[in-house]
Amino acid sequence: MPTPVAVHTVIDSPIGEITLVARDGVLAGLYMAEHRHRPALSTFGARDAAPFGEVVAQLEEYFAGKRTEFDLPLSMAGTPFQRTVWDALKDIPHGETVSYGELAAQIGRPTASRAVGLANGKNPISIIVPCHRVVGSTGSLTGYGGGIERKRMLLGFERGDLLW
Repeated sequence: MPTPVAVHTVIDSPIGEITLVARDGVLAGLYMAEHRHRPALSTFGARDAAPFGEVVAQLEEYFAGKRTEFDLPLSMAGTPFQRTVWDALKDIPHGETVSYGELAAQIGRPTASRAVGLANGKNPISIIVPCHRVVGSTGSLTGYGGGIERKRMLLGFERGDLLW
């Protein structure tokens, strides 16, 4: 099986630079500066903005407050459990949060909140697959690959408490 061709581009956003990665023309990564589980730049392929037109347009709409859901093809490489968690993240409504325990229960694994947290942290397509909407059991802002301050900003923006 041939290795997927990867390309990337970097865009500006209200939360800083975002690196978008596509494999065979499909979005496979969205990483912020200093992203905790950001793969090595060498895996992102050549810089080429061509495949990202719709992704950039939808992100601009999101940051302008005109989009609450994304409609993009995604290529998310991970274990079956990780993909189950990432699919469940897409069901968390804009402006709302769930706890790791609630998310574990939603996927039928009520005792797996820690494993859900680990899978959540490895989400390769932040914002579009809204891992920032998962919080601790007390509502605390625990862990986020892009950093707690970015998580606070994204949640505040989605609640209408923060304008860019």
